[in-house]
Amino acid sequence: MPAPLPAAALPPPGPTAFLAALRERVGTRIGTSAWTLIDQARIDLFAQATGDHQFVHVDPVRAAAETPYGGTVAHGYLTLSILGAAAGEALPAHPCIRAVLNLGADRVRFLAPVPSGTRLRGTFTLTSVTALPEGKAALRLAASVEAEAGEAVRSVLAADLTLMLVLAEPENSA
Repeated sequence: MPAPLPAAALPPPGPTAFLAALRERVGTRIGTSAWTLIDQARIDLFAQATGDHQFVHVDPVRAAAETPYGGTVAHGYLTLSILGAAAGEALPAHPCIRAVLNLGADRVRFLAPVPSGTRLRGTFTLTSVTALPEGKAALRLAASVEAEAGEAVRSVLAADLTLMLVLAEPENSA
């Protein structure tokens, strides 16, 4: 499997060349985000935002006593929600990209619980690139959320993402 696509490997400005370079990378990992901590404060904020206050997420004492996890775990949708920022960080930047919009996630699978205090990152493999009308393109990505597990890394979530790129010629191009 080829190495992830470094930004330096991208072609000069222009949507056509950029999309062609991406198509050559279909089937390869194109990025991995930095680690982000999912601590109890973040879990509590997510519970407040969503109204999901199940004790397994927000009550460390009860979760330690009544669940097999030894404490609280992140909401599955909190784990899923980090993919947006992780994708923005991991995808290669290019001057012709004006915006990246989330079109949805398919085949989302929660593979393992995420205990409070776990660090997560997103990894992304490009599965397809489709040119769309009006200077847009759709990227399909196989996404994985990985958790640090001691010395190892394990997948805790898998999903297929569709992102829409809004493309434009850079201002300084001819």
